[in-house]
Amino acid sequence: MPIHVAIVGSGPSGFYTAEALAKSDTDCRIDIIERLPAPHGLIRYGVAPDHQTTKNVSRNFDKTAARGEVNFYGNVDVGHDISLDELRAMYDAVVIAIGSPEDNKLGIPGEDKDGVIGSAAFVGWYNGHPDFVDLAPDLDTANVCVIGNGNVAIDIARLLVKTRAELSHTDITNDALDAIEAAAITDIHMLGRRGPVEAKYTNKELREMGDLENCVPRIDASILPAAVPEDMEMSDRDRRLRNKNLDTLREFALGAAEDLPKRVHFQFFAAPREILGGDKVEGIRMERTEVVDGRAVGTGEFFEIETNLVLPAVGYRSGGMEGLPFNDDWGVAISDDGRAGEGLYVVGWIKRGPTGVIGTNRPDGQEAAKQILEDIAEGSKPGREALEAFVTKNGGRIVDFDDWLTLDAHEKAEAREGAPREKLITVAAMLRVLDGA
Repeated sequence: MPIHVAIVGSGPSGFYTAEALAKSDTDCRIDIIERLPAPHGLIRYGVAPDHQTTKNVSRNFDKTAARGEVNFYGNVDVGHDISLDELRAMYDAVVIAIGSPEDNKLGIPGEDKDGVIGSAAFVGWYNGHPDFVDLAPDLDTANVCVIGNGNVAIDIARLLVKTRAELSHTDITNDALDAIEAAAITDIHMLGRRGPVEAKYTNKELREMGDLENCVPRIDASILPAAVPEDMEMSDRDRRLRNKNLDTLREFALGAAEDLPKRVHFQFFAAPREILGGDKVEGIRMERTEVVDGRAVGTGEFFEIETNLVLPAVGYRSGGMEGLPFNDDWGVAISDDGRAGEGLYVVGWIKRGPTGVIGTNRPDGQEAAKQILEDIAEGSKPGREALEAFVTKNGGRIVDFDDWLTLDAHEKAEAREGAPREKLITVAAMLRVLDGA
């Protein structure tokens, strides 16, 4: 009998696992189960709208989904429509590929105020994720504080200062495009606990900040070292990349006299200590820091920034899933290099935390496929027939891959001029299209 494998989650790690299994010499039936009607996970809802080239990997994922041994089951929520234990009873192997969809907390007073929005939610809003379409962030503020020194932080800052013309050819939603165009924002403060040497963004994303129509980057040249200190331990590659970032930041400092209506301020050695205001954000209190043995240590010098919007981009975590061994302190599954139980496997961010780029998930998928084929010689469970019968019996509505192609074609047809698509941003809207309404 074929080995029946369920993959929960249709982001990169899930598709890479499906691809590796489908290309193996073993007879596998692979079912990708996704709680939303649309696949691709982080590609669709996490990658910045103005990075369309990065999103092209979804074409390869669709080729995997179109293979005869692979089925896509969208609009099926494991944990709601069917439990993990029920799914494991139906499949020889279950792979959890749900990523890290929740924001890390700042852990400071006031972060529960109206106007503090984590990056997962904010990015989900402008990318049209159904969970965040009602977020309605208040952009009627001159100053915005983005906390973090990684690619997500720099993506948010860049999107908020781009013009309509710069964004119109992307797949940002119309609602987000209108809101950003009407925003009162003039200054974005990018706040990092440590220094420019420790910043985690890649040089490509950093350089984009110097090529904006309406905005200029600002940085104090005096804090920039000539190069990464020789006593900092890192690979030669990392040293080259960080020195490249320092070169770019120096270019920004030299060009800071340029007069444009908007500014992004790179502020290093600054740790958030308190969100100020009543029920709503009115400001943020920061403490100057210094880096000691790689850690940011407060100096006792404080300053405040007046703002109504604070956007922490300080990492992601998973909330786990009932039936999955889970380390709540770390926000990842408990596993032995991906094996989380008999016939249960984890891949991607739920396995190792939110690190790396999209392609970093491919080895996880290949390793999971290898483990499954080592652990299971022959299938013995019913697989997709049992899943379909269970979901249908309980009134669920399965969105298959052909349905997704219908949604994909609809979004492309509805795109504004020059844009790749106009996303359907609610599950109800997707199902209405499929029903011909």
